[in-house]
Amino acid sequence: MSAVLASARRIVIKVGSALISESGDVREDWLTALGQDLKALTDNKQDVVLVSSGAIAVGRGALGGGIPRRLEEKQAAAAFGQPRLMAALNRAFSANGFTLAQALLTLDDTEHRRRWLNARATLETILAVPGGLPIINENDTVATDEIRYGDNDRLAARVAQMLSADLLVLLSDVDGLYSADPRHDETAQHIAEVDGLTSEHIAMAGGANTASGLGSGGMATKLMAAQIAYGAGCATLIADGRGSHPITALKQGARHTLVRPSLTPRAARLQWLASHLKPEGVIHVDAGAATALSGGSSLLPVGITGVDGEFERGAAIAIHTPQGEPIARGVTAYSARDIALIAGCRSDEVETRLGVRGRPSVVHRDDLVRDNA
Repeated sequence: MSAVLASARRIVIKVGSALISESGDVREDWLTALGQDLKALTDNKQDVVLVSSGAIAVGRGALGGGIPRRLEEKQAAAAFGQPRLMAALNRAFSANGFTLAQALLTLDDTEHRRRWLNARATLETILAVPGGLPIINENDTVATDEIRYGDNDRLAARVAQMLSADLLVLLSDVDGLYSADPRHDETAQHIAEVDGLTSEHIAMAGGANTASGLGSGGMATKLMAAQIAYGAGCATLIADGRGSHPITALKQGARHTLVRPSLTPRAARLQWLASHLKPEGVIHVDAGAATALSGGSSLLPVGITGVDGEFERGAAIAIHTPQGEPIARGVTAYSARDIALIAGCRSDEVETRLGVRGRPSVVHRDDLVRDNA
């Protein structure tokens, strides 16, 4: 078994259209085998998230069966195909003990902090349910650039980044990166492992894969996804998933390309927070909260003594000690107005103050970086 695959705590797996569909029909036997593979991972106490292409491919028959060309045709095919795709996934995966939960996202949802927080909280809640399996599809009926450029690879990488995943697995109809396109250059050499992606690697990828007539991506979009994952401290495996039990095949040494990150997901997250957050306001805390934050805890309402500025949920904020010294920065799960209402409250009092059940922490430790770290 690949050590990277065996040791990953959380895995995001993306499957391409060419794997899901053949001549417009869903490959149900292949999906059932994939479900068995995922069950083996969850039995090993590993979290699994599936990002699935295929709605357009399985829905195009409703438009006459030809390959959709215009944007509105692709979006209509996705609308027809999405329920069919989810029904097939449910049949295949429920037989393996999974309860499916669908999340429709676009790249835009992963690039706005407020939506990013909402999506992450939802996916974390699904993963906490026994047998819960998030199935993430691109919201093709409203997306534009995502459809044109095959961004389900990038979407999968953004989801991996969002969830601090250890491993991103990109399954398609290619078994990894080659020094040149092996379909046109018989001297092309397979590259088994990459420690850091360079412009030379990107040049090797070539353009989109048009051979299958299904997905709009190719090796280029997979390397773009791998770059995103690399920056998030997440390893990427690019592998051929066409055969039955593709994850089992990887465990048994099937050919693939591994892109290794230089940091862990947590270290990469803290580095990003430290370099990108420009505070929009200040939260003041008492001595007890300041000590807890220094020890790596989340910021709870009970330790807050005041708030300065006007900001919404998802904003970057600074956290100050009772002496007014900056101690940390982070992304807040509450607006300034709500923080003022719950400052000093125990967690069980938040719902009474706000009228709704809030998040346990105002700034979660995964969204917080200490200024002296």
